[in-house]
Amino acid sequence: MVYFVKYFSMVLIACSFNLIYSDDVNDVNIRYEPKWSSLDRRPLPSWYDEAKIGIFIHWGVYTVPSMGSEWFWINWKNKNEKYVKFMEKNYKSDFSYQEFARDFNAELFNATQWALLFRDAGAKYVVLVSKHHDGYCLWPSPQSFGWNSMDVGPKLDIIREVSSAVRQHTDLRFGVYYSLFEWFNRLYLNDKLHLFMRQDYVDNKMIPEQMYLVKTYQPEIIWSDGDWEAPVKYWKSQEFLAWLYNDSPVRDTVVVNDRWGIGTSCHHGGFHNCADRYNPQTLLKHKWENCFTLDKTSWGQRFDIKLNDFLTMEEIISQIVTTVSCNGNVLINVAPTKYGTILPIFEERLREMGKWLKINGEAIYGSKPWHQQNDTLTANVWYTTKSDPRSENVIFSVNIYAIVLEYPYKTNSIDINPWNVFVKHPLASYVNYKGLKEELGTKIKSITLLGLENTTIEWTLNYSSLTINFPDKRHIDHEGLKYAWTFKIATELSDF
Repeated sequence: MVYFVKYFSMVLIACSFNLIYSDDVNDVNIRYEPKWSSLDRRPLPSWYDEAKIGIFIHWGVYTVPSMGSEWFWINWKNKNEKYVKFMEKNYKSDFSYQEFARDFNAELFNATQWALLFRDAGAKYVVLVSKHHDGYCLWPSPQSFGWNSMDVGPKLDIIREVSSAVRQHTDLRFGVYYSLFEWFNRLYLNDKLHLFMRQDYVDNKMIPEQMYLVKTYQPEIIWSDGDWEAPVKYWKSQEFLAWLYNDSPVRDTVVVNDRWGIGTSCHHGGFHNCADRYNPQTLLKHKWENCFTLDKTSWGQRFDIKLNDFLTMEEIISQIVTTVSCNGNVLINVAPTKYGTILPIFEERLREMGKWLKINGEAIYGSKPWHQQNDTLTANVWYTTKSDPRSENVIFSVNIYAIVLEYPYKTNSIDINPWNVFVKHPLASYVNYKGLKEELGTKIKSITLLGLENTTIEWTLNYSSLTINFPDKRHIDHEGLKYAWTFKIATELSDF
């Protein structure tokens, strides 16, 4: 009976997080209706869950003043003292925000260099801000005449440049962020004045732009934002998503987030964002994404940034590990300058992240949450898992990855709860610990440290803990293992 329950528990763990993902998301016999009860039944394309790591790019006219944040225009117009003083000191009194666009020239922009950097960072998808709340479009939008990157500024179709570079030089997926509302669009403000009972902005500006983006650039991620002032009905979000899932050129692979109108965040859409920098550090069954920026306070480039405003590598890796352990993806924002360059400190962080993922990516890409997200004896140990593809019976051969976020300098070892490593079952309390020790010991095939696979790892198991010893710290440092360390615990249940 004990063995049967363990077998059944393993099956549930292996399967429970595969049910909502699918490669075949668009069965020809399925037509999604423009209502949440239908749209929310669409499986999330499996590539997204497997990818885990994405890069977010905030780039636009706001990088010209490059002060405060990408919300420069609204903060200035709302008489924020910091922004007002900046403008009074540096610009003439009748200067308008639109005039910044003339200096958004992107003269050093090289989309191929961007794409290769994101590849080297270990990312698997890229999301480019196509239009932020200021309404400036990074493509030649007919609905945004005179306020797009082809008409004013760099005279480039930036979305074309970036999407082409990503697809030609890497295997990353490409997506776009699109702000539904615009701060000062007259059509939108008039609709708002009429309590959103009119939809002139949606019909004449927003929907045409959304459909043009999808048809022309075929993004596989639609990252919606700027939805919070109006209801779903006003934005016609359900109608757009039904078209996207049924008839668009990306219907088989596209994923969307959850920002489609008042009340949708964390409830509807494809994957859930819930909030910026959202990281609950607890298991969520619905796929979610933690979007955060390397600059702790701004998504757009700003020249008033200080060194301690940047996330450290330890903080970045911690965000990745704690998110993936809890069934999330990370979307990590970088902010290019008005010249089209990425500051060296952003590049350094991305390349260091790539080095870490090159060693530890086995525990990240394509992984699933384990039944326990972090250890109960050593709290800075987080778990992911995979079936062992080399085993003839993968349902019983499971690799568990224990990712250690803080090096144990005093002991050079970690103690983890054995019940956190092995499958829990309803009869656990009836198993005596002497028998448990012998039983669990036979389950462990091997323990290795990723990056030092040829180094023997010593470990011991007793009734209360599994103790794993690190190799000599000098050996670890010599091989470049830092920020977080991953023990691969290979278990074998095939004899049950």
